[in-house]
Amino acid sequence: MIMNQLVKTFHASHLGKRKLAYDGRKSCYTAGPLPFASKDFVIKLDEDSGSRREREFKVQIKFASKADLYHLKEFLKGQQRDIPQETIQFLDVVLREKPSNSYEAVGRSFFHPEFESGELGNGLEYWKGFYQSLRPTQIGLSLNIDMSARAFFEPIYVSEFVFKYLNLRDPNRPLSDQDRIKVRRALKGVKVENNHQDHVKHHKISGLSTEPTQRLMFSVDESGAQISVYQYFRQKYNIVLKYPLLPALQAGSAARPIYLPMEVCKIVAGQRYTKKLNERQVTQLLRATCKRPEERENVIKKMVEKNNYNNDELVHAEFGIQVRPDLLSIEARVLPPPMLKYHDSGKEKRVQPNVGQWNMMNKKMINGGKVDFWTCVNFSRSNDDVVDRFIDQLLGMCCSKGMEFGPQPLVPIRTKHSNQIEQSLIAIHSEALKTGNKLQLLLIILPDVTGSYGLIKRVCETELDIVSQCCQPKQVLKCNIQYLENVSLKINVKAGGRNTVLEQALLRKMPYLSDIPTIIFGADVTHPQPGEDSSPSIAAVVASMDWPEVTKYRGLVSAQGHREEIIQDLYTSYQDPNKGLVHGGLIREHLVAFYKNTKCKPSRLIFYRDGVSEGQFNQVLLYEIDAIRKACASLQADYQPRITFVVVQKRHHTRLFPADHKSRSTTDKSGNILPGTVVDTKICHPNEFDFYLCSHAGIQGTSRPAHYHVLYDENRFSADALQILTNNLCYTYARCTRSVSIVPPAYYAHLAAFRARYYIEAGEFSDSGSAAAGPGGAMRERVGEVRALPAIMDNVKDVMFYC
Repeated sequence: MIMNQLVKTFHASHLGKRKLAYDGRKSCYTAGPLPFASKDFVIKLDEDSGSRREREFKVQIKFASKADLYHLKEFLKGQQRDIPQETIQFLDVVLREKPSNSYEAVGRSFFHPEFESGELGNGLEYWKGFYQSLRPTQIGLSLNIDMSARAFFEPIYVSEFVFKYLNLRDPNRPLSDQDRIKVRRALKGVKVENNHQDHVKHHKISGLSTEPTQRLMFSVDESGAQISVYQYFRQKYNIVLKYPLLPALQAGSAARPIYLPMEVCKIVAGQRYTKKLNERQVTQLLRATCKRPEERENVIKKMVEKNNYNNDELVHAEFGIQVRPDLLSIEARVLPPPMLKYHDSGKEKRVQPNVGQWNMMNKKMINGGKVDFWTCVNFSRSNDDVVDRFIDQLLGMCCSKGMEFGPQPLVPIRTKHSNQIEQSLIAIHSEALKTGNKLQLLLIILPDVTGSYGLIKRVCETELDIVSQCCQPKQVLKCNIQYLENVSLKINVKAGGRNTVLEQALLRKMPYLSDIPTIIFGADVTHPQPGEDSSPSIAAVVASMDWPEVTKYRGLVSAQGHREEIIQDLYTSYQDPNKGLVHGGLIREHLVAFYKNTKCKPSRLIFYRDGVSEGQFNQVLLYEIDAIRKACASLQADYQPRITFVVVQKRHHTRLFPADHKSRSTTDKSGNILPGTVVDTKICHPNEFDFYLCSHAGIQGTSRPAHYHVLYDENRFSADALQILTNNLCYTYARCTRSVSIVPPAYYAHLAAFRARYYIEAGEFSDSGSAAAGPGGAMRERVGEVRALPAIMDNVKDVMFYC
């Protein structure tokens, strides 16, 4: 607003008729030199609409530097290695200027109800919009546009928001302490406006009063006379508050608070809701954005047409930038699916997946696990007959697919109340120990009310050393064959078995895998949910343990600083007064386990790293490869396996649409491009090794390809070889008979990290990972202290417990 007013006022008189492209922070750009090197301006603005007061702003514009367009041209031609980030940023700012002034900007996206809006429930709504980013590619600069949607506060009175947010039926009851804390957290920092005076006034919410407005007293003048907020509004403004039992909003400072009744304050439109959405809201948001490829493509085209860059005065007339309005046509190829091997005792010993999927009919797991000692505990309201039928059918399914189960449970199957979970698990463990045998698998039927999954996993995996399989009570009632089959796949890998392997790997014919001992790592870091400012980030690293087949992955986890992206514990060392230098860390532990399992030292190391943004590539590359090197050298001074380090990105906005939406030969059932579609030209990096791979079949909406970016490669992979290896691995995911969207080791690392968060926040999460009600104060620690994760027990750690 200030910079717009500056251009409006001084465009001809002081700016040499130049327009400014402003980035919203400290930089602005012009298409040519201004008639000064440095100048101060004074800008006057009305404080609020309807107010008679003006606010004065001082703006200094000072020449800083000139964008190097020659460097950019050389970089795009592949003649320069270092990316001219500042030049690209300036062009990006020019293209963002108009949408920044017209719409609500959130990161690189822009939102406005005119694109579409709708209710999400609990006082929130979604706004649609578009993502926009200028990217250097092999064909020059490309503008990446995609449709997007975000949650915003509804522009309603705060009292109405509170009733919706808490689902209150009786607005005349006071809020409980727990509800008041929830509301305070949701509204802190939100801007509101009121017009009970003669003009509109804006405030930012800093808190909530502990007392309702009818009992909240303050001094009305110097005499110290006290009056309640309720009485004050009645006397001063002739407003009788309808909800005197609601607390007041607090604005201003802690020393000089301003108290405002909720029902006179309206939430200012266009404020993004940054906290975690509940399951229903996520479903609503996904429903609003879930568009089939043809529909999504048309929406994007309309947005580009509406933005009309080539008729934009700043973009085209001032800076001479032209944007081709059509989608870019690119060449792609479809990689064939791999042949999968099953056990020879099944009717079908091998299968070639069809459009990214297959089934388990007439097949047996290639290595069926053996579970001699098992039992089951039921925490749901399902009766014993239902539970017995479910267990019989589940174990029957497991055995029919090649597993072996002991005929009787190690200790009796039991039903327990859902408020006795921890005691029941400990009792089962104690009873099992008395038999002299080790309980290998505990089947658990979850309570009917969600919220216990995290507790169960923490107790089983970090305290009792029990491998467990949880089942949903509604599925126990249905006893659906497909569900039983999927659960049997999970149980098998938790029992140390393998469901299927790549036939070429079994025959030792896989390039860059079969020739020398090779270990494949997957790594990810998950961060706390929005609004949680003290929980640690959690790193997970998984590694293959069964060369040459590479389907069995061991998982390790580690807590680190809040929102710290670099994995800190890949290699660790400390000085022990007795032992001297002691080496440790996630990589070293995996390498030792690999050697124990295969009797080989890996000579090749392939590292798939998830969750890294482009701005962190150099940092991750320098620190994490160095840590891998140190871990290897700590085992043997001259041990230097060849490393390939690949970043896997799923959170990007590149979408690949079929050239012909009607063609059945180039699309799957959902209208998406075929699984195995790979793109490594035109839209890829001008001079680095990267590619887009859509390895999965679409189910609904538009498929998002994974972006693989090779940061370091001592194994000298050809593009074909790495693409084929990555695509083939996507068919080895243990939990289903479908190819998956990102390479399984990266997927497993994500699952392991997510599981570990349950260990420290079991009380705050429900079965699906959504936040449960309650202040969660007990989970908080001082910022800066990393809460250590409870150690995963040895038997659990050695199998794919996170599946």
